[in-house]
Formats: sequence, C-alpha cells, structure tokens
Amino acid sequence: MSAVAWITVGSLAAWGWLLLGQGFFWRTDQRLPAHEEYGRPDEPEKYGAAPGVPVRWPSVALVVPARDEAEVLPESLPSLLAQVYPGEAEIFLVDDGSQDGTGELARSLSARYGGLPLTVSSPGEPEPGWTGKLWALRHGIALARARRPEYLLLTDADIAHEPDSLRGLVAAARANDLDLVSQMARLRVASGWEKLVVPAFVYFFAQLYPFRWINRPGARTAAAAGGCVLLRTEAAERARVPESIRQAVIDDVSLARAVRRAGGRIWLGLADRVDSVRPYPRLADLWRMVSRSAYAQLRHNPLVLAGTVVGLVVIYLAPPLALCAGVFGGDTAAGWLGFAAWAVMTGTYLPMLRYYRQSPLLAPLLPFTALLYLLMTVDSAVQHYRGRGAAWKGRTYARPKAAPDRDLGPDPAP
Repeated sequence: MSAVAWITVGSLAAWGWLLLGQGFFWRTDQRLPAHEEYGRPDEPEKYGAAPGVPVRWPSVALVVPARDEAEVLPESLPSLLAQVYPGEAEIFLVDDGSQDGTGELARSLSARYGGLPLTVSSPGEPEPGWTGKLWALRHGIALARARRPEYLLLTDADIAHEPDSLRGLVAAARANDLDLVSQMARLRVASGWEKLVVPAFVYFFAQLYPFRWINRPGARTAAAAGGCVLLRTEAAERARVPESIRQAVIDDVSLARAVRRAGGRIWLGLADRVDSVRPYPRLADLWRMVSRSAYAQLRHNPLVLAGTVVGLVVIYLAPPLALCAGVFGGDTAAGWLGFAAWAVMTGTYLPMLRYYRQSPLLAPLLPFTALLYLLMTVDSAVQHYRGRGAAWKGRTYARPKAAPDRDLGPDPAP
C-alpha cells in the first residue's frame, strides 16, 4: 500500500476508537438528570421534610459577570428576572468596568420588568493575578454570600433562560445529590458561518471532555460550561472558588476540576431551555472566540501544539485527501480507506447537527471545519508569543494559565 493508504489506516483506526472508546462523545442524550420527583409531598422524608410539610426549596443567588454587554442584556436579563422559583432567589449583576452603560441598562430593565430582586455592583479593575471574569465572579459571590444562599447560579450575561430553568437546575441538583450542575447553552446558529462552525465547537468540546465520563461518580475527567453553572455554596467554599482558579482563562474547566478535587459531585450536559443570544455573524467573530483560549487549553506547550496539528491532519484531513487520491490518482486502497473513515466521521457528527436543528448535508463538511479550527489554534499560539494571548473585550492576558489538571486525566475506559 502507498504511504497515503497507511496514513489513512491510522485515521480509520482513530475513528474506530473515537466511535466506541471515547465515552460515546458523539451522542447528545446527556440532558438534565431526572428530577421530576423533587418536591413531591408523598416522599418528604427523602428531602429532610417532616410528613405533611412541603419540601423547602433552597435559596439561590444568581451571579452574572458583565462587561460591555448592553447589546445582549435586553434579551438575557429579563429571562433571569422572570424566573419562576418556589424558594428565595436574588440576582447579583457585576458590571466589570463596562463602557457601554451595562450597569445602568441592567437597572432600567429591572425597573421595567420587575421579577427577582437585582443588585448591580462594580468591583473596579482586577488585581494582579486575576482574569477579568473571575475577578467579577469573586466580587459577585462575596456579595451573594452575605445572604447565605445554599446555591450559586453562575451564568453569563449573554445567556437566556426559560422561566423554569432555575427550578429545573436546583431540582436536578437536589434529587441527584450533585454539587455542580452545568448545562452547555445552545449557542446561536443563524448565519452561514455559525452553522458551519458552532455545532462543531460543541462536538469538539465533547470529544475532548466526554460528558459520560464527567458525569460518572468518582470519575477523573472534569469540565463544565461556564455560561450556566449551578454550584452548591458549601462546595465552592471547600474548593476555594474562585480564588483557587483566579488566573484561569478556561475558567469553566478549572472550576469543575477544583470542585471535583475537593470531593464534589459534578454533572455536565446539553441544554434544552438555556440559550446563548450572542451573535457571531462573521468568521472573524468566531475566530476570536476560539483563538483567544485555544493555546491555553494546550498549556502553552509547543510540543502539544505540534501533536494537536498532526492529530487533526491525520484524523480529519487525511480521509478526504485519501478519497481524492483514490478517485483522481488511482490509489484504490487509499480511496476506500478514506471513504470509510470519512463516513464514520460524518456519522458521528450527525447527532450534533440534529441537536442544533441543522441540515445533515453539513456533516460531510466537518474536515473543512476542522481545518478552520486547526488554523485558529495555530493563530492562538502566534498571538500568545506576540504577547496578545487571550485578548477579550479590551483586556489582554499575555501569559495566562491553562486549566489546572494535576491529579486529573481522562478516564481510561468509556
């Protein structure tokens, strides 16, 4: 066989492993755990209530870090104010040095819509050693703790929640004894570039952090989706969050790892009733979203970057190239191997496209999307070495820390 055919053998073997041995990452059935029984009066003892006494819903503080979010706040904040929750709940929006009137807009929206109580505050510029979002979370959590809530909902300013979202998150956490419940919000998919890139973003994330591995009690793999994280306050204190992860750019993965190291039980899945309203209409917008943290995920290690590039080429680009070699170059073995690997690749992508309600015709384009992500990752490294790594909303973290991963690693088996 030719060299191209042998490379494609490696690609097909890799896809065989990804299909069956990587926690079935391609499936999209990890949704909010069963929680319908929470609050049922016929089993009050299960929840610490006396017979005949309704189940008490725990208090929750909703912490929203916001920097220059006036564009999306009118869509997201009213959804938080309108939460229908049986217990005590209060919103703390942290205006992180905004220049577009985010704080004033938040107050006016609260006055217009009513609903949950809203406190707007500003922490000032981050102290040395803190990334902006975590500095804002630190301030918001400190304000919230004065109310002694049992749970914290950490949600981004571009995330819209259905009215029963908070209730569902708390019910799932209580019914399943979870310290952290996180949902990956359904990202906006409207423009052509969003349709091409966004579902693949979640697909690649799940491939790196298989949800089934994360959700298994006692597992070593840990991750969360920073846009929607319900966190037990006691677990946050045990994990010293956010102080213990104050320099992390990939703060959601760092948060989950910190909670798991402190003995907490975590869960991550796809959302049905939580959506991101932030638009990424142009390729440049999506490029910045990915490249700002891609090299941090690789621990700023050139060898890991080189391995990632080689892996993406072999796994995603080799199959279509081998098929072309078979069709146009007469390399029959390479052609059939490339077709088989590309077919498996396409099949694993279909469930994510279905989740995002996109055409299955986009599935065969995954190699092209992977090429874009490869270029974004290389660009992330280039920007890092130019001193412009992790630039976001006017702040640049030249040498940020990646998500800490000591004592953690991927599960050895699905």
